[in-house]
This record gives sequence, C-alpha cells and structure tokens, in this order.
Amino acid sequence: MVLAAVRFLTLLAAVCWSGLSIGAESPFAIHIIDEETGRGVPLVELKGTPDQVYVTDSNGYIAIDDPTLMNQRVYFHIFSHGYEHPKDRMFGYRGAAFLVKAGGEQTVKIKRINIAQRLYRITGAGIYRDSVKLGKEVPIEKPVLNAQVCGQDTVQTVVKGDRIYWFWGDTDRLAHPLGQFNTSGATSKLPSAGGLEPSKGIDLEYFVGDDGFSRTMFQRENGVLIWVHGAFGVEDPTGNLRVMTHYSRRKGLAEELSAGMAILNEQTNQFEHVLDCTSPDRPYPRGQSFRVKDGEAEYIAFATPYPLVRVAATWEAVNDPSQWEAFTPLKPGSSLKKREQPEFDRRADGTLNWAWKKNSPVLDAGRARKLFDSGQLKEGENWFRTVNAKDGSPVQLHAGSVKWNDYRKRWILIAHETFGKPSFLGEVWYSEAKSPEGPFHKAVKIVTHENYSFYNVTQHDFFDQEGGRVVYFEGTYTAAFANDPTPTPWYDYNQMMYSLDLSDERLRPAFVE
Repeated sequence: MVLAAVRFLTLLAAVCWSGLSIGAESPFAIHIIDEETGRGVPLVELKGTPDQVYVTDSNGYIAIDDPTLMNQRVYFHIFSHGYEHPKDRMFGYRGAAFLVKAGGEQTVKIKRINIAQRLYRITGAGIYRDSVKLGKEVPIEKPVLNAQVCGQDTVQTVVKGDRIYWFWGDTDRLAHPLGQFNTSGATSKLPSAGGLEPSKGIDLEYFVGDDGFSRTMFQRENGVLIWVHGAFGVEDPTGNLRVMTHYSRRKGLAEELSAGMAILNEQTNQFEHVLDCTSPDRPYPRGQSFRVKDGEAEYIAFATPYPLVRVAATWEAVNDPSQWEAFTPLKPGSSLKKREQPEFDRRADGTLNWAWKKNSPVLDAGRARKLFDSGQLKEGENWFRTVNAKDGSPVQLHAGSVKWNDYRKRWILIAHETFGKPSFLGEVWYSEAKSPEGPFHKAVKIVTHENYSFYNVTQHDFFDQEGGRVVYFEGTYTAAFANDPTPTPWYDYNQMMYSLDLSDERLRPAFVE
C-alpha cells in the first residue's frame, strides 16, 4: 500500500510538473497585418485542419498555446471580410503553413479590398485578449474586460464639454445568456482633452451597477426592450447643454409599446421621460443627429440615413412637438396611413415641392421607394434614390449618418445597404452632396462582408483628422439577419471602428464637384 501510494504521488507530481511546464511556455504568435499600412488587422479568421478556429484580436494577433500544435507544421486557412490572402497555385487555397513553436512569431500580410480600413473592436470582451497573452503593448486601459460587457448593439453619441457620451441598445454579459436591454451608457474623453487618438482606441468609462455590470440608462423593465434613437445635445435656459433622445419601449422588432422623448438626469445619469411621441409618422428624433445652419438659424437634424427631420436648436423648439419639421414632398397635415392616398405638394408647374415643413408626416426612403414603384412618384421625383456610381444600379441605403466635411467641403453620407450583395445588411457606402438634404445620388462601396451583418453605421465627426481628410465610423457586427452564418467568437454583436481616407482615388466616382 505504501509503495503504491508513493508511486501514485510520484506520477501525480510528474503530471502536475508537465502541465506547469506546458502552461508556462510562451504562446506562438501570428500577426496579420494590412500589406498597405502595416497595421494589424482585427477580425481575421484562421482555421486549421482539425477545424479549430482562431480570430485575430484588435492588434491583429493570435496567440496559440495548444499543446497539440506545438512543434508541428500547421496549415491555416486565412479569411477576413473585405481582405484576402493570395491563393496558392495548385489548389486555390487561401492560407499558409507555419512551424508552431513556443515563443515564436510569424507575420502574414493580407490585401485590403475594402476602401475603408478596419481598426479595432470598441466593445465586448477580449478586445486585446491575444496581445495580453503574448505580452504585447495594448492601447486601452481595460483590454480584456470592461464592465463585464460581452456585446453591444447600435451606438448613439453626444459630445458634452470634453466628454463623449455613448449609448447602446442591448448589452450582453458574462454571467448569463441574457444581459440587459434597457439601454447602456458610458463616457470617454475627447482626444483634445486627453482621450486616446482615435486610430488607437477608446477608453470607455461605463455607468455600472452595484454588481459591476453595465447598468440600465432607464428604470429597468424586465421583458421590455428600451432603445434610443437620435440622441442629441441642446442648451437649456441656463446655457447648460442637456443630453436628450427619443426612446422606444418594445416587445421586439415589430411591436412598439410606447415612445417618447427623454432627458439625461445629470445627478443619476439615467434618462427620464419628458413627453410622449404618439404617432410614428410625425417628426421626432431618429437615426443620427447633426447640427446645420439654414440662413441665420441653427437646427438639429436627424439622418436615417437621409436627413428626414429637423428642429430649431433651441430649448423651446425641442420641447414643442409642433415645431418639429419633416423634409417631405407631402402637404402639411396630410397622412401616410395605408388606406389613404398621400397628398403631394406640387408647385404651379407640377413639380414636386420637397421642402422642410411643420405638421407633416415623415416620408422615409422605404416608403418613397414604394410610391415610386407604384407610379405615384414620377421618374426623377424620388429624392432618396441613390445609385452605384460605377454602374448606375440602385443602392437601397438603410441607416447611417450625414456630417459636414471640411476636407471635401461637402456633406458626406456613410450608410449601410439593405438587400445588398454579398451580404443582406453588410455592405457600407459613401456618398456626398452640396446640401445636407442631398440629394445623395452617387455612392461608392467602402466596406463589404461575406454573409454577415454590419448595420446602423455612423460617422464620428468629433474624431475627424487632417482637416477632415481622415474620418472614422463604426457599426454593429453581428450574425443577425445573415444566412445562417457561424457567429465569430468574441466579435459577434459588437461595435467595430473603421477609418476612411477621403483622398483615396477609389472614392472619386461619388464626388460632387
């Protein structure tokens, strides 16, 4: 018995020591970089022969510490949306084989097909997971987990003082398959106030609950979704900029329970109800907000992705529903109910009067398209018609933003497409116009995805660099609405940041001279 016990303890010690030795070895590093810029590329998938999948972190690194692969030559297929690795000559595979050794490193260049450059993941867990395992430098303060957030959907931003306020609709967590769905929030410093340079990352400071998880921005309602739209800032009578937004209480995508306007309480950092929005057809905040001057008057306008709604940038106007305006060809007081014929506002010569009007229903791009298809709008009367600048084919833009750009001296629109190819909701386009209302006639695709969604895109003009030559935008990367794809580990249902260089000649077909 004693001998058996000694042999057991000796074997146990050997196993433990062997395990410690394997675990103590440095991982093998694979660094995927953009062949044009030399920057690490996030969201690159490497798949080995046993079907194991690795995904680069926001530095473009993968850390491999699997003892099965150590000291073996291993082939990896290499795939990334909007990027490509060259095919081999014999079989047409896109990939490469590496000798995987502890402490080793292999750099691989891939070609960027996208005009825009993918920079980093903004939200979620494990943003720099592999870099941390490899001991590499990372730019953000919380590189692997922040406020227990695993996923976040659709962003709204408002700049107040030297801070950026960030709001998201749904938030996934580590502790349970269901997170919280009553809007999340965070702040970060503007780059000019000590925040990170936007090409490096964003240090988000979440509003958290007692449990450390990103808390709700509204009073919690279990079983109810609360989503915000068109968040904006407006000065109150004391001159203090207040953060306001439209919100929608919902049972799901289709069923809205109620909607209203809310204001951020600066003591509790939660939104509080201000007024009801009883009719979805009437002007109210939606999409992404921006400021614009019309003559001497300043307005807050809202793009979805075309500017459809505006209101004078005053406290009194914002809080008076009668002062909100729609950009529409319909007569004031008319209706868009299904059984009623729309009343078009035509001039004496018969031309359609697209203009800003109070007490008018909002005619969005989808409804305008239906009116055109039914013959109620004539050729050339659909203000929201955008085409591919290269071949003239229609592009059905769905959601995005409009911002003034100092470099182009134009209003630029960045938006995702619905019914796009190869992805239903994964294609992103650039367009521009001389006026904020457009028309945004010609567009160039700047981001593509292979059977994956990337939606609710918005540009962050507070990050513009080099006089507006370099702009930044983000969107939600998710398997939702795609054709049964495999969700990407760590990345799915999170926000991705891109940059776009407006001097790129490939954008020229969309330019308005």
